[in-house]
Amino acid sequence: MSSEHSGHGERTGQAARTDDAIHPVRVHTEPGRHHDLSGPGSRGPLSALVAGIGGDGDRFLVVNRVPDDPDVYVQVWHETGGDYQLEHREGAPDRHFQAFVDSAQEVVEVMLRWAAREEGWDRGPSWERLDFPVEEVAPLDPEVAQELTEAVRGWLRCGYDDRAALTESAEEYLVSGDDRPVSRAQAADLVDRLWRERVAEQAGWVGETDPERLTRAFGALDASGITARENFTCCRSCGLGEIHGDGEEDARGFVFFHSQCTEGAADGGDLYLLYGGFEPDEELTASVGREVVAALDGAGLAWTWDGSAHDAIRVTGMDWRKRLSG
Repeated sequence: MSSEHSGHGERTGQAARTDDAIHPVRVHTEPGRHHDLSGPGSRGPLSALVAGIGGDGDRFLVVNRVPDDPDVYVQVWHETGGDYQLEHREGAPDRHFQAFVDSAQEVVEVMLRWAAREEGWDRGPSWERLDFPVEEVAPLDPEVAQELTEAVRGWLRCGYDDRAALTESAEEYLVSGDDRPVSRAQAADLVDRLWRERVAEQAGWVGETDPERLTRAFGALDASGITARENFTCCRSCGLGEIHGDGEEDARGFVFFHSQCTEGAADGGDLYLLYGGFEPDEELTASVGREVVAALDGAGLAWTWDGSAHDAIRVTGMDWRKRLSG
Protein backbone atom coordinates (compact mmCIF):
# COMPACT_ATOMS: atom_id res chain seq x y z
CA MET A 1 0.00 0.00 0.00
CA SER A 2 1.18 3.49 -0.73
CA SER A 3 1.58 6.34 1.75
CA GLU A 4 -0.99 8.82 0.43
CA HIS A 5 -1.48 11.08 3.45
CA SER A 6 0.39 14.38 2.99
CA GLY A 7 3.17 14.84 5.49
CA HIS A 8 3.30 11.19 6.51
CA GLY A 9 6.57 9.42 6.97
CA GLU A 10 8.37 12.33 8.64
CA ARG A 11 9.69 11.34 12.07
CA THR A 12 11.37 14.63 12.92
CA GLY A 13 10.18 18.10 13.77
CA GLN A 14 7.52 17.11 16.33
CA ALA A 15 8.47 18.18 19.81
CA ALA A 16 6.75 16.40 22.68
CA ARG A 17 3.96 18.39 24.28
CA THR A 18 4.79 19.74 27.72
CA ASP A 19 1.28 20.72 28.89
CA ASP A 20 -1.05 18.22 30.52
CA ALA A 21 -4.29 19.52 28.98
CA ILE A 22 -6.32 17.86 26.27
CA HIS A 23 -9.14 19.04 24.05
CA PRO A 24 -12.43 17.26 24.89
CA VAL A 25 -12.42 13.61 23.84
CA ARG A 26 -14.27 10.42 24.73
CA VAL A 27 -12.12 7.29 25.04
CA HIS A 28 -13.85 3.95 24.44
CA THR A 29 -12.23 0.77 25.77
CA GLU A 30 -12.54 -2.86 24.70
CA PRO A 31 -14.33 -3.81 27.97
CA GLY A 32 -17.10 -1.40 26.97
CA ARG A 33 -16.37 1.53 29.27
CA HIS A 34 -15.80 5.12 28.21
CA HIS A 35 -13.83 7.99 29.74
CA ASP A 36 -14.49 11.68 29.05
CA LEU A 37 -11.27 13.68 29.17
CA SER A 38 -10.69 17.40 28.74
CA GLY A 39 -8.74 20.33 30.11
CA PRO A 40 -5.81 20.50 32.52
CA GLY A 41 -4.73 17.29 34.17
CA SER A 42 -6.19 15.02 31.49
CA ARG A 43 -2.95 13.99 29.81
CA GLY A 44 -2.13 11.67 32.69
CA PRO A 45 -5.39 9.66 32.50
CA LEU A 46 -5.00 9.31 28.71
CA SER A 47 -1.42 8.11 29.13
CA ALA A 48 -2.55 5.59 31.75
CA LEU A 49 -5.29 4.26 29.47
CA VAL A 50 -2.90 3.80 26.55
CA ALA A 51 -0.19 2.25 28.72
CA GLY A 52 -2.75 -0.13 30.23
CA ILE A 53 -3.81 -1.91 27.05
CA GLY A 54 -2.21 -5.12 25.85
CA GLY A 55 -3.77 -7.91 27.86
CA ASP A 56 -6.55 -10.27 26.84
CA GLY A 57 -9.88 -8.42 26.68
CA ASP A 58 -8.27 -4.98 26.94
CA ARG A 59 -6.21 -4.47 23.80
CA PHE A 60 -7.61 -1.39 22.09
CA LEU A 61 -8.88 2.16 22.57
CA VAL A 62 -11.00 4.31 20.26
CA VAL A 63 -10.88 8.09 20.72
CA ASN A 64 -13.58 10.47 19.43
CA ARG A 65 -13.58 14.23 19.63
CA VAL A 66 -16.46 15.84 21.54
CA PRO A 67 -18.89 16.44 19.97
CA ASP A 68 -18.41 13.33 17.90
CA ASP A 69 -17.85 13.77 14.16
CA PRO A 70 -19.21 10.63 12.46
CA ASP A 71 -16.46 8.30 11.26
CA VAL A 72 -13.69 10.63 12.44
CA TYR A 73 -11.59 8.98 15.12
CA VAL A 74 -8.18 7.71 16.15
CA GLN A 75 -7.66 4.26 17.63
CA VAL A 76 -4.87 2.00 18.83
CA TRP A 77 -4.44 -1.78 19.13
CA HIS A 78 -1.68 -3.33 21.23
CA GLU A 79 -0.73 -6.78 22.46
CA THR A 80 1.85 -6.96 25.21
CA GLY A 81 5.32 -7.27 23.73
CA GLY A 82 4.39 -5.96 20.28
CA ASP A 83 4.21 -2.63 18.48
CA TYR A 84 1.26 -0.26 18.76
CA GLN A 85 -1.03 -0.39 15.73
CA LEU A 86 -2.30 3.18 15.37
CA GLU A 87 -5.16 4.09 13.00
CA HIS A 88 -7.20 7.14 12.16
CA ARG A 89 -10.17 7.78 9.90
CA GLU A 90 -11.19 11.08 8.33
CA GLY A 91 -14.82 10.38 7.51
CA ALA A 92 -14.93 8.14 4.47
CA PRO A 93 -13.76 4.51 4.17
CA ASP A 94 -11.07 5.55 1.69
CA ARG A 95 -9.62 7.97 4.26
CA HIS A 96 -8.55 5.35 6.81
CA PHE A 97 -4.85 5.16 7.66
CA GLN A 98 -2.62 2.88 9.69
CA ALA A 99 0.84 3.15 11.21
CA PHE A 100 2.95 1.18 13.70
CA VAL A 101 4.80 2.93 16.52
CA ASP A 102 7.12 1.67 19.24
CA SER A 103 5.80 3.21 22.43
CA ALA A 104 2.70 4.23 24.33
CA GLN A 105 4.19 7.72 24.69
CA GLU A 106 4.29 8.19 20.92
CA VAL A 107 0.65 7.05 20.69
CA VAL A 108 -0.33 9.63 23.30
CA GLU A 109 1.55 12.42 21.52
CA VAL A 110 -0.25 11.66 18.24
CA MET A 111 -3.63 11.51 19.98
CA LEU A 112 -3.07 14.83 21.74
CA ARG A 113 -2.13 16.56 18.49
CA TRP A 114 -5.12 14.95 16.73
CA ALA A 115 -7.53 16.04 19.48
CA ALA A 116 -6.25 19.62 19.24
CA ARG A 117 -6.48 19.61 15.42
CA GLU A 118 -2.89 20.85 15.28
CA GLU A 119 -1.57 21.60 11.83
CA GLY A 120 0.58 18.69 10.74
CA TRP A 121 -0.60 16.56 13.67
CA ASP A 122 -0.06 13.40 11.61
CA ARG A 123 3.64 13.95 10.97
CA GLY A 124 5.84 11.36 12.62
CA PRO A 125 4.46 7.88 12.06
CA SER A 126 4.72 6.33 8.61
CA TRP A 127 1.07 6.04 7.58
CA GLU A 128 -0.44 3.77 4.94
CA ARG A 129 -3.98 3.92 3.61
CA LEU A 130 -6.18 0.91 4.27
CA ASP A 131 -8.79 -0.17 1.75
CA PHE A 132 -12.35 -0.75 2.98
CA PRO A 133 -15.35 -1.64 0.83
CA VAL A 134 -17.87 1.18 0.39
CA GLU A 135 -21.42 -0.02 0.98
CA GLU A 136 -24.17 1.86 -0.82
CA VAL A 137 -27.17 2.70 1.36
CA ALA A 138 -30.55 2.47 -0.34
CA PRO A 139 -32.54 5.73 -0.21
CA LEU A 140 -35.51 5.92 2.12
CA ASP A 141 -39.03 6.25 0.85
CA PRO A 142 -39.64 10.04 0.65
CA GLU A 143 -42.56 10.00 3.11
CA VAL A 144 -40.60 7.83 5.54
CA ALA A 145 -37.57 10.10 5.20
CA GLN A 146 -39.61 13.22 5.92
CA GLU A 147 -41.27 11.78 9.03
CA LEU A 148 -38.07 10.28 10.37
CA THR A 149 -36.04 13.43 9.72
CA GLU A 150 -38.48 15.47 11.79
CA ALA A 151 -38.27 12.94 14.63
CA VAL A 152 -34.46 12.79 14.64
CA ARG A 153 -34.14 16.57 14.59
CA GLY A 154 -36.40 16.68 17.64
CA TRP A 155 -34.21 14.17 19.49
CA LEU A 156 -31.13 16.15 18.53
CA ARG A 157 -32.68 19.33 19.96
CA CYS A 158 -33.20 17.49 23.23
CA GLY A 159 -29.47 16.76 23.10
CA TYR A 160 -28.99 13.83 25.45
CA ASP A 161 -28.62 10.85 23.09
CA ASP A 162 -25.41 9.85 21.35
CA ARG A 163 -25.32 8.65 17.74
CA ALA A 164 -25.65 4.99 18.69
CA ALA A 165 -28.83 5.62 20.69
CA LEU A 166 -30.25 7.88 17.99
CA THR A 167 -29.57 5.27 15.32
CA GLU A 168 -31.35 2.59 17.32
CA SER A 169 -34.33 4.90 17.92
CA ALA A 170 -34.49 5.86 14.25
CA GLU A 171 -34.43 2.23 13.14
CA GLU A 172 -37.28 1.31 15.50
CA TYR A 173 -39.36 4.49 15.20
CA LEU A 174 -41.67 3.41 12.37
CA VAL A 175 -41.74 -0.34 13.01
CA SER A 176 -45.24 -1.78 12.81
CA GLY A 177 -45.53 -5.51 13.39
CA ASP A 178 -43.27 -7.20 10.89
CA ASP A 179 -42.97 -4.05 8.77
CA ARG A 180 -39.57 -2.41 9.24
CA PRO A 181 -39.35 0.47 6.75
CA VAL A 182 -35.92 1.65 7.97
CA SER A 183 -32.80 -0.51 8.04
CA ARG A 184 -29.94 -0.01 10.48
CA ALA A 185 -27.74 1.34 7.66
CA GLN A 186 -30.43 3.80 6.55
CA ALA A 187 -30.99 4.95 10.12
CA ALA A 188 -27.26 5.46 10.69
CA ASP A 189 -26.89 7.36 7.41
CA LEU A 190 -29.72 9.75 8.29
CA VAL A 191 -28.57 10.24 11.89
CA ASP A 192 -25.01 10.98 10.79
CA ARG A 193 -26.17 13.62 8.31
CA LEU A 194 -28.45 15.35 10.81
CA TRP A 195 -25.86 15.04 13.59
CA ARG A 196 -23.34 16.93 11.45
CA GLU A 197 -26.00 19.54 10.75
CA ARG A 198 -26.60 20.06 14.47
CA VAL A 199 -22.88 20.14 15.31
CA ALA A 200 -22.37 22.84 12.67
CA GLU A 201 -25.25 24.82 14.16
CA GLN A 202 -23.92 24.63 17.70
CA ALA A 203 -20.47 25.75 16.57
CA GLY A 204 -21.95 29.26 16.44
CA TRP A 205 -23.16 29.22 20.05
CA VAL A 206 -21.09 31.42 22.34
CA GLY A 207 -20.78 31.10 26.10
CA GLU A 208 -22.75 29.08 28.63
CA THR A 209 -26.18 27.94 27.46
CA ASP A 210 -29.28 27.51 29.61
CA PRO A 211 -29.03 23.68 29.64
CA GLU A 212 -25.44 24.07 30.84
CA ARG A 213 -26.64 26.40 33.61
CA LEU A 214 -29.17 23.73 34.51
CA THR A 215 -26.43 21.09 34.65
CA ARG A 216 -24.45 23.39 36.95
CA ALA A 217 -27.46 23.78 39.25
CA PHE A 218 -28.09 20.02 39.30
CA GLY A 219 -24.43 19.36 40.03
CA ALA A 220 -24.57 21.67 43.05
CA LEU A 221 -27.73 19.97 44.30
CA ASP A 222 -26.25 16.49 43.87
CA ALA A 223 -23.16 17.53 45.81
CA SER A 224 -25.33 18.90 48.65
CA GLY A 225 -27.32 15.71 49.23
CA ILE A 226 -30.18 16.12 46.76
CA THR A 227 -30.19 13.39 44.10
CA ALA A 228 -30.47 15.43 40.89
CA ARG A 229 -30.92 13.76 37.50
CA GLU A 230 -31.46 15.18 34.02
CA ASN A 231 -33.59 13.49 31.34
CA PHE A 232 -34.19 10.67 33.82
CA THR A 233 -36.36 7.79 32.56
CA CYS A 234 -39.28 8.05 30.16
CA CYS A 235 -42.06 9.36 32.40
CA ARG A 236 -43.13 10.51 35.87
CA SER A 237 -44.08 7.10 37.24
CA CYS A 238 -40.86 5.42 36.08
CA GLY A 239 -38.80 8.29 37.46
CA LEU A 240 -40.45 8.22 40.86
CA GLY A 241 -40.03 4.46 40.95
CA GLU A 242 -36.31 4.55 40.15
CA ILE A 243 -34.97 7.77 41.68
CA HIS A 244 -34.81 6.34 45.21
CA GLY A 245 -32.17 3.82 44.14
CA ASP A 246 -30.12 6.13 41.95
CA GLY A 247 -28.39 8.44 44.42
CA GLU A 248 -26.34 8.29 47.59
CA GLU A 249 -27.78 6.36 50.51
CA ASP A 250 -27.79 9.45 52.76
CA ALA A 251 -29.50 11.76 50.21
CA ARG A 252 -32.27 13.87 51.77
CA GLY A 253 -34.38 14.15 48.63
CA PHE A 254 -34.46 14.29 44.87
CA VAL A 255 -35.17 16.39 41.82
CA PHE A 256 -35.39 15.19 38.23
CA PHE A 257 -37.05 15.74 34.88
CA HIS A 258 -37.94 12.92 32.51
CA SER A 259 -37.62 12.70 28.74
CA GLN A 260 -41.13 14.05 28.08
CA CYS A 261 -40.22 17.13 30.13
CA THR A 262 -37.06 17.48 28.04
CA GLU A 263 -39.08 17.36 24.83
CA GLY A 264 -41.40 20.08 26.12
CA ALA A 265 -38.49 22.38 26.98
CA ALA A 266 -36.75 21.67 23.67
CA ASP A 267 -39.98 22.68 21.91
CA GLY A 268 -40.00 26.04 23.71
CA GLY A 269 -42.07 25.31 26.79
CA ASP A 270 -41.27 25.42 30.50
CA LEU A 271 -39.18 22.65 32.01
CA TYR A 272 -41.12 20.83 34.73
CA LEU A 273 -39.07 19.52 37.65
CA LEU A 274 -40.26 16.72 39.91
CA TYR A 275 -38.89 16.89 43.44
CA GLY A 276 -39.47 15.58 46.94
CA GLY A 277 -38.01 14.15 50.10
CA PHE A 278 -37.10 10.53 50.59
CA GLU A 279 -39.39 10.46 53.62
CA PRO A 280 -43.18 11.05 53.35
CA ASP A 281 -43.14 14.50 54.92
CA GLU A 282 -44.60 17.60 53.25
CA GLU A 283 -42.25 19.98 55.04
CA LEU A 284 -39.25 17.94 53.90
CA THR A 285 -40.56 18.02 50.32
CA ALA A 286 -41.06 21.80 50.52
CA SER A 287 -37.56 22.24 51.96
CA VAL A 288 -36.13 20.27 49.03
CA GLY A 289 -38.09 22.55 46.71
CA ARG A 290 -36.52 25.59 48.38
CA GLU A 291 -33.05 24.13 47.83
CA VAL A 292 -33.88 23.46 44.19
CA VAL A 293 -35.01 27.01 43.42
CA ALA A 294 -32.02 28.41 45.32
CA ALA A 295 -29.73 26.37 43.05
CA LEU A 296 -31.62 27.63 39.99
CA ASP A 297 -31.11 31.19 41.25
CA GLY A 298 -27.41 30.48 41.68
CA ALA A 299 -27.18 29.34 38.07
CA GLY A 300 -29.07 32.38 36.74
CA LEU A 301 -32.23 30.53 35.70
CA ALA A 302 -35.78 31.84 36.11
CA TRP A 303 -38.48 29.69 37.74
CA THR A 304 -42.01 29.69 39.05
CA TRP A 305 -43.25 27.83 42.17
CA ASP A 306 -45.76 28.69 44.88
CA GLY A 307 -43.61 27.26 47.67
CA SER A 308 -45.89 24.35 48.53
CA ALA A 309 -45.12 20.64 48.39
CA HIS A 310 -47.94 20.15 45.89
CA ASP A 311 -46.84 22.61 43.17
CA ALA A 312 -44.44 21.71 40.38
CA ILE A 313 -41.30 23.77 39.95
CA ARG A 314 -41.12 25.12 36.42
CA VAL A 315 -37.94 26.53 34.90
CA THR A 316 -39.17 29.33 32.65
CA GLY A 317 -37.89 31.25 29.66
CA MET A 318 -35.19 28.74 28.74
CA ASP A 319 -33.38 28.99 25.45
CA TRP A 320 -32.90 25.27 25.00
CA ARG A 321 -29.56 25.00 23.22
CA LYS A 322 -28.22 21.69 24.46
CA ARG A 323 -24.78 20.97 23.09
CA LEU A 324 -24.25 17.47 21.78
CA SER A 325 -21.59 15.65 23.74
CA GLY A 326 -21.74 12.06 22.49
